[in-house]
Amino acid sequence: MRRAAPALLGYAAVRALGLVVLALWSGARGKDAYTLLTARWDSLWYAGVAGSGYGHEVRLPSGDVHSDLAFFPLLPWLERLVAAVSPLSYADGGFVVSLVASLAAAWGIFAVADHVYGRRAGVCAVLLWAVLPVGIVQSMAYSESLFTALAAWSLYAVLTGRWVTAGVLAGLAGLTRPVGLAVVAAVWAGGAAPFLRARARGHVLARGRSSSRDRASFVRDRSTALEGGARSGERAGTPVIARRVRAPKGAPHSADAPGVRLRRVLGAFLAPLGAAGYVLWVGHRTGGGPLGYLDVQAGWRNGFDGGYAFARFVAGTFTSLPSAPAGLALVVGVGLVVWLYAVCVRQRQPLPLLVYAGVVTVLALGASSYFGSKPRLLLPAFPLLLPLALALARLRTPRSALVVGAVAAASAVYGAFWLNGSGPP
Repeated sequence: MRRAAPALLGYAAVRALGLVVLALWSGARGKDAYTLLTARWDSLWYAGVAGSGYGHEVRLPSGDVHSDLAFFPLLPWLERLVAAVSPLSYADGGFVVSLVASLAAAWGIFAVADHVYGRRAGVCAVLLWAVLPVGIVQSMAYSESLFTALAAWSLYAVLTGRWVTAGVLAGLAGLTRPVGLAVVAAVWAGGAAPFLRARARGHVLARGRSSSRDRASFVRDRSTALEGGARSGERAGTPVIARRVRAPKGAPHSADAPGVRLRRVLGAFLAPLGAAGYVLWVGHRTGGGPLGYLDVQAGWRNGFDGGYAFARFVAGTFTSLPSAPAGLALVVGVGLVVWLYAVCVRQRQPLPLLVYAGVVTVLALGASSYFGSKPRLLLPAFPLLLPLALALARLRTPRSALVVGAVAAASAVYGAFWLNGSGPP
């Protein structure tokens, strides 16, 4: 906590600025900022599940059916828990959970970045996550903050070899949002990497032994022919080969220890249980079988087409002059996301981070509807910010503080404007 304190204090300051600007902006427009944060859009669905359980649906004139089964259960469970132990309503509980979870997410992002790149980069990564244009969502009764907290700490557990913890947190992330699959994939990738490296090492050592036997045989044959059966060449060569391949005595490779392998397997087993359990339960409840959850999402016109519908949407913005700037901004935004991921690969981020960020990005950009939600869906992809955090960390403190302050002010204004307008669906 002491090491993360600067990051957490900076994060709290940025979020407080965003909430103050939202309150002022909403008041000037005759709206209630707290209602915007807790009782609109998805927040109402989560509170409904917390209060009445699953089973509510809305049938639209178009024939679409919006079912609350589309919303994963962990946030409503926590809202119900808060309401049970306090006088707060379910909506209030969602706000409290999001505030606490956002701090936990900031701490987890710091822990990951600090582990990989150092403390200064960790602080910068947290501040960059706080000042994202849609950062106000981190303070809403939505599931983004809760999911990011679980994902970040699961990734940290993977990076530090705490496999059971990583699996449990990944399972909880899978109970929070469909994109929990990204955390599962990261845990699996992190668990498989040592095994693959060990196999690769084994192949290299096997080739080395084979080559050494060939050289030893060649030396033996020449020694026999020239010195009448002397074996000095063979005896002299063998210890050198052995010293090259033998691990130091008493220091076995920790990743290959039986206990570590067992924990890796257990973590990999636990990771998908949350998402798989809820999806199968929905399929059983709806009678749709294992793919029943996809039918529920189809009722919301949600799906995955690899980005085809999004590309058509972007192209459509260029057909008229008023919408062309928005289309250009979308193209630039997508290009920036792709570029950041490419930089993450070039900088050789740990494989679990690359897998996690890649899956989150693909699922967000490849979704076939709710195009205005894509920035919000990318909010958990914090590893994409690490290259920018490294660049910011190289600046002197006054200059980096000036940059963060300016961006935080712009983000607070945009967040207030956004929530008082169309806002997140």
